[in-house]
Amino acid sequence: MIDVVEEFGLNAGRVWIALDRHGPLTEKELIEETSLRKNELSAAIGWLSRENKICKDGDFFKLDETNMNISIGGNAGKVWKLLAGMEKEVNTNYISKMLQIDVDDTYSALGWLAREGKIDFKKGK
Repeated sequence: MIDVVEEFGLNAGRVWIALDRHGPLTEKELIEETSLRKNELSAAIGWLSRENKICKDGDFFKLDETNMNISIGGNAGKVWKLLAGMEKEVNTNYISKMLQIDVDDTYSALGWLAREGKIDFKKGK
């Protein structure tokens, strides 16, 4: 089984490198530059946000102190509270539905929590 937490970190590194090389990029440009799927990019952005290394300026992401603590960090807190009360494994769609947040926002929150070492995340088949 793949270690998704490690994968989140590696993907965050790919995003950081793309932004370092090219400067501010849109989500679409980041996907093109990194070859990540949208959910992988969202998790990487969550990871980098937790490290205080990425911010969003309009449609562009750039390397700087994060300005997404309230949105991503807030969602991470909600996900953490939900998962803390669970005795079984759940998928991202379940989390999104229960918390009424977008799936991409769920992945960003999971990236944040993964950076904190608070989740054990497994990739489905």
